[in-house]
Amino acid sequence: MPLIIEGGRVPTRWAETRDLSTASAGSLAVRHCISLALINNMPDAALEDTELQFFELLDIASGDMPVVIKLYSLTGVPRADRGQRHLNSFYWDFNDLWNARFDGVIVTGTEPHQPDLRDEPYWGLMAKVFDWAEQNTSSTVLSCLAAHASVLHCDGISRHRLPDKQFGVFESAKTCDHPLLNGIPGSLRFPHSRWNEVRENELTAAGYLVLTKSVTAGVDLFAKKKKKSLFVHFQGHPEYSAQTLAKEYRRDIKRFLRGERETYPSMPHGYFGASSARLLESYRENAVRDRREEMIESFPESVVSELQNGWKASSICVYRNWLTYLASQKAESTAFTTFTPVGRETTRPVNNDLA
Repeated sequence: MPLIIEGGRVPTRWAETRDLSTASAGSLAVRHCISLALINNMPDAALEDTELQFFELLDIASGDMPVVIKLYSLTGVPRADRGQRHLNSFYWDFNDLWNARFDGVIVTGTEPHQPDLRDEPYWGLMAKVFDWAEQNTSSTVLSCLAAHASVLHCDGISRHRLPDKQFGVFESAKTCDHPLLNGIPGSLRFPHSRWNEVRENELTAAGYLVLTKSVTAGVDLFAKKKKKSLFVHFQGHPEYSAQTLAKEYRRDIKRFLRGERETYPSMPHGYFGASSARLLESYRENAVRDRREEMIESFPESVVSELQNGWKASSICVYRNWLTYLASQKAESTAFTTFTPVGRETTRPVNNDLA
């Protein structure tokens, strides 16, 4: 069943590739859907790609479960004219969020500019989102920087700077049985792209349940119930498409060639095949020897066309389990509010406009 984009505000790239349904908040279709807010905070260069990644993942994971999505983005994230026009066309005013309730919310990260997240211009608003989500959702998914921000705000857990970027596709092992991991074998693979981490001992001491972790990349997926909402944290990016890490690698190389970073970026772990890795190593040697921005034009683009999404099945499974959890919570709430209390003159179901 296709995703429903709330209010007909369907981003152009998604509309061009899908047979879409649209709906308004008062329609019967939406009342019976799983309602999601996607708070997409990615910088302009990744804003639309991130939309597509989550739309595609949720579209497949939802199966026959109807899902309606409403788009938001934090104010305070730097935007150029094009990015702001996109938000104005397809995203809802952020003040709309505070009086709404959703079955689930997904909060993306963004590119950090300050060592302490509390110094970012959007920090106060992001912290307010976490407090709102605890009371107004059944579950909250937090991606990468948003996961770090959430544990900092809610439990005072600081992230730790890594010696190099945790970049690539890493294998993680299940550390426990949990409904979010139903149908997943003992291990799974997810992409990571981050300079910081939160550590297992600090998370468990604060009551978080670590669900998967990697020998190389550390904690991957962890969760904690916060008031009414199950907070689900990913340090990685199960939503990434096959080419996303390659785009980031190329972007970081360009920053090196421009002199915006001192060191040539490390090749993403477990991502490129052997022949592609050899091409990229040869390119690195030339780029270091002749460091100028024009060298990006000789980047071996052929390595991108060969990439495969080796984490897609695991990503779909985890998100299907998450949507199933939301559906079960919605069903319990509906069952509770559908019938009149004992002692009334009738036991006929009453109209339920809250579901």
